[in-house]
Order: sequence, then structure tokens, then C-alpha cells
Amino acid sequence: MKGLLINNMKSINRDVSWMYFNRRILDEAANKNNPILERLKFIAIYSSNLDEFFRVRVATLHRMIEIEEATKEIKSDSKSILKTVLKLNLLYTHELDGIFNNLILELESKNIYFVNEKQLNGEQIEFIESFYKEELMNSLFPILVSRMDEIPKLDDKSVFLAVILSKLNGPSAKKNKKNEYAYALIQAPTSEHSRFIIIPSVKGTTSIMFIDDVIRYFLPKIFSSLDFDTFKAYTIKFTRDSEMDFDNSVYQSVLEKVSKGLKSREEGVPVRFVYDKEIPSELLSFIENILNIDKKSAHIGGGRYHNLKDFIKFTSIKQNALYYKPQPPLSVPAFDNVKSMIKLICEKDQYLHYPYHSFDYFIRLLREAAINPEVKSIKISIYRLAKNSKVIKALICAAMNGKKVTANVELLARFDESSNINWASKMQEAGIKVLFGVEGLKVHSKLMYIGMRSNNIACISTGNFHEGTASAYTDFTLMTANKTIGSEVNDVFRYIEHPYVSPSFKELIVSPNHTRKKLLNFIKIEISNAKQGLPAYIMMKINHIVDEKIINKLYVASNAGVKIKLLVRGNCSIITGVPKQSENIEVYGIIDRYLEHSRIMVFANGGKEKYYLGSADLMVRNLDNRIEVFSPVYDIEIQKILKTCIEFGLKDNVSARVVDGKGNNEIRSTGSDVKFRTQTELYLFYKKIFGIN
Repeated sequence: MKGLLINNMKSINRDVSWMYFNRRILDEAANKNNPILERLKFIAIYSSNLDEFFRVRVATLHRMIEIEEATKEIKSDSKSILKTVLKLNLLYTHELDGIFNNLILELESKNIYFVNEKQLNGEQIEFIESFYKEELMNSLFPILVSRMDEIPKLDDKSVFLAVILSKLNGPSAKKNKKNEYAYALIQAPTSEHSRFIIIPSVKGTTSIMFIDDVIRYFLPKIFSSLDFDTFKAYTIKFTRDSEMDFDNSVYQSVLEKVSKGLKSREEGVPVRFVYDKEIPSELLSFIENILNIDKKSAHIGGGRYHNLKDFIKFTSIKQNALYYKPQPPLSVPAFDNVKSMIKLICEKDQYLHYPYHSFDYFIRLLREAAINPEVKSIKISIYRLAKNSKVIKALICAAMNGKKVTANVELLARFDESSNINWASKMQEAGIKVLFGVEGLKVHSKLMYIGMRSNNIACISTGNFHEGTASAYTDFTLMTANKTIGSEVNDVFRYIEHPYVSPSFKELIVSPNHTRKKLLNFIKIEISNAKQGLPAYIMMKINHIVDEKIINKLYVASNAGVKIKLLVRGNCSIITGVPKQSENIEVYGIIDRYLEHSRIMVFANGGKEKYYLGSADLMVRNLDNRIEVFSPVYDIEIQKILKTCIEFGLKDNVSARVVDGKGNNEIRSTGSDVKFRTQTELYLFYKKIFGIN
């Protein structure tokens, strides 16, 4: 497709590469090797990702184009990129509809049926009438929009039913044409009720209704006070520009700016509009006008149901074969067999690998620190938090026990800003010193520092200190009493609190000042070693790699003979297999039951391997505009675990797909008939080394 490649055919634009990544998720929804209801979840994840992508990245492209057209001076590829993204979105949306319809048919083969408002039997009608009267009725607030030039602000997180109310019977239907129809909008109340209602069914079967269809059935009752007798409803869904506008006033606190920015989000213009393709053209045009839908935006007619991200909270069905085989977190003997985790960490570096290991161990460490008399202080960086965060409860407990607790709360954690503001207030009330980062730099590092009378402990994580994501994301937490690493982690917190201080780092790799420079230097060392015939290779597991300078240096390394093997879950701008450019680069992306989130780097270093784990991806924002941290890993046993994690990913021939810049997303072929699925094999690997049957 024209417009995909930029930079003289050297790399793929990040937004196009993101579309390829999200398509890999859609491919898993179509993959019959996955259980049916897990495939529905992949559809939900695909849809949820797409919402955020349009709210942020596509909205940004629109803004860039507006600026370029206004100034007539700035020239970029924004128009071409947007055109390509919208073409891919149209293609993938039609494929999504087909995959979803096939899944509905497959569910029917398992005696699970979706029933609409025209397919109900007497018992089902009685059930939904009771549900409507007792629960749903008072959650519905229709908006008559027929005579409105502009409607009130609408929430873009759920679907709406666009309703035509008409008078087809009786004398007034012919006498007064102006009053023979009206338009209304009804928001599906999915914040109060499940989108999916289980209704009575024949024994051995399960019948489910979308709440949209329940509302359709009761349209005559909803509008009973109006003089209409015919009602037809069509699902619509729109997505707003959600990039927050900030007032740059020097006198405004960060907290005030973010709070104000959240309000501005409600006013964002729609950047995507999807609708039931059966909707009458007159109603469609009317809705487009009152919502101020720009035809340049994504504008797609599709099936009867939209906002399929609601399947993330799909109803539980008691058929084990419809789900993945359970993989409960494994116990870690090293922690189970000691009274004090702190003492164990002081003796030897430890690690946790979620979700294979339980996040409860991290909570246990925090709880021990909260009451241990040797502990003087706790410092932690918070990016996202669970709804009922045990991490916060442990920190409050520590403060109540007289520990000096400092928490940096990132108020700009996208779509978690409001939650983080609330948590920050609760911590301040408990006497915890709350920092709000550095002006102009998002604090994305995942760090904890436990200051003690004799030893100090540092925790460096690849993911958030979040109970929820720890059960769904693959992440590592390194726990070490290494004096230099601990001191430098403390220096990072000191820099966050006092940005005018410029600490130097010998062990940690810290953005925004050092990461790019150090990574480029590591690659240069591999290039030099390759030329000298020394071991030279780079292995990485990363979420995104789009930074041009890093990519170009990897191309130079490839040409020098450095073997580069990458596991990249998301955006990847590298084009692999190009002669005299990337012949020695392999990239694979794994989409599976857990979200691959850990960041690991291994450099051959002439035979003396260097290992790092941390929070940064290889993007401009992570390297230049955020506070990020990579820590070296020195413990030989932990090094082996990290390398095994990457090597397993490179052996995967079930969930790993080839990422080569073409967007074909083919399953990686290893030449073996034996199926190897990384996340399953890692679970079995841990069971084996822990001696668990």
C-alpha cells in the first residue's frame, strides 16, 4: 500500500506499525487454536486498543494536519500516514465483522446463543420485562434530538442507539407530516449494567441478549408518553480526541492542570464514527451533523453491534473447554521458606516474574518493610494502581508505623489521571509525602527504595506495581541489596524531588539524559567485536521500537555481522531481511493469553554478556522525554532466567508472528512439527525448577 514506508525505505511509520500490531491481536481472535471465549476477549482487546489509538494518535495526526494547513510552512507525512491508517482501519473493520460473525456461529455449535428482540419466547419476554421494570428502566435517559442544532456532551465510552420514532397508523399520521417522525439517542447504560444479559433458555443451552436489544424491545414503553407507534433503532459509536489541552500558566499546579485537562477531554471532537450500515441515510446525516462528524475522520458502516471491547467483561459460562487451561501463580520456595524477605534479599538478589509468580510476594515485602524496625524510609514511583490497591494500603501502614514514605504519583498516566489524583489525596491525608514528578517529564520508571539502618534494598520493575496487571501482564521485578544500584535508585528519587540536581549514574541507565547514549555505545561495542571476530549479538524483548537513531545503528550492526534477535510486542518500525541493511535482524511479536510487557536487553559484549531490565521502550518519548530506568542484572541465576525467557520466545511457533514491516503477521516457522508456545512452556519450566508437580 502506497505511503507505508518512510525514511528512504528504511523504516515503517510508528502509527502504521501500530495498526499491524493491533491486527496481530485480531489474528488471534480468528485463530482456532485458541478457545472460543478467549477469542472473544481478543476482539475486545483489539477494539479497546483501537479506541485509545484513535483518541490519541489519530487525534494527533489530525491536529498536525490542521497546523500544517494553517501555517502552510510545515511539511510532513501526516496526510499520507493518516490516509494509510484509515485505509487499514477500514480493511480491518470489515475483517473484524467477519471474525465476530463466525465466532457467533461457533458459539451456537457449543449451545450458546445470542438472542435479539425479535427471537424471544414467552418465558424470555417475562424475564426481560421484570429486568426492565426492576433494574433497567431507571437507567435509561433518552435525548430527543430532532430539533437540536447541537446536542449536549455525550460520553464516547459506550454505544448509543439512534432511534427513529414515527407515526404510521391513525389519522394524525397523514394530516401533519411535520410531526410524523422524530429522532432520539439512548446511551446503553453499560457503566451500571452488563452489556450482556443471560436470559432463560432450554436446558443444556445458554441464551444471551445484548442490552442494546433489550432496549430495542422496550422502545414503545420508553416513549409511551409520545404520540408515536413505530420505532427503529441503530447502534452508533464515536471516539473523541482525548489529548488533553493544558494551560501553561507558571502559577498553576500540576494537579490543577491535569484536573482542568480532564474536563477538556469531554469537549474533544470526534475522530472516529462507526454505525450500523442499515441505518437510514437521513438519520445518519442528521447524527453526523449534530455530532460534528468530519468526513475526513474514520467513518465506517458495519454490523448491528459496536463497542465490542465490552466483551472484556463478558458473562462467565461454565464450560472449561471455552477458556484457556488455568495457570494459577506458582509459589516461590525461596520466599515461602524464609521468615524475612528483606533478609533474604540482603543475602542474594531475588526476582519475581508475573503472572507466573504471585504479586502477593511484592505486597508481603512492602508489608514487612512497613513494620520492620530496621526500615527508616520507603520511596516508590507509581504510574498505575489497582482499584483497591494493596500497595497503597501497605504504604499508609508504613507511614502510620513512623516510616518516612515518599510516593511519586504520575498524574499524566493516560486514562488513569483521575484515579491517580484520588490516590494521591488519600496518601497525603495519611502523611505520605507525595511528589508529582518533574515538569515536562513523565515519570515512567517503576522503582522502589527501602532505606534501612544497615542495608538498603532497591526494586526495579518492568511493569507497574499493580495487582491487576500483574495477573495479566508478563513483567519482572528485580530485588537487590547491591549498594551502588540502591544508591543510584535513591538518586533517581532525589532528582524527581529536586530536578536542579544532576546525579551521575554508573550502574543504572536513566532517561532522559543517558539511555540513548549508552544504548548506542553498547551497539557500537557489538559492531567493533563483530569486526574483531569476537562474540557479537544483541537479544531484546521490548514493547516498541521506533526510534530512528537506534534503528539505524542496528542496521549498521547488522551489516557488520552482529546477530540481532528481537521480540517486539507492539510498534516496530524495523524492516527486516533487506540486503545490505537488515539481513542479520529477526523480529517476532508474541500475542497470547498474557500481555508481553517485560523489557529485557542482552548484549554479547565479546563473551562477557551484559543483562539489563527496566521500564523503557525504544521510542523518542522513552529515551528523551521521560524518566526511565534500566538496571544491570548481575546474579547468574537471574541472568539465565532472563535469557531463557527470550530464547523461549524465539522458539515459539504457535503465538509468535513474523514482524518484518510488511504487515502480513505470519506465524513464525521454526521447521519443527513440535508445537512450542512460550507462555505455556515458561509455566512448565518454572514448575520444574521449583519442584512443583
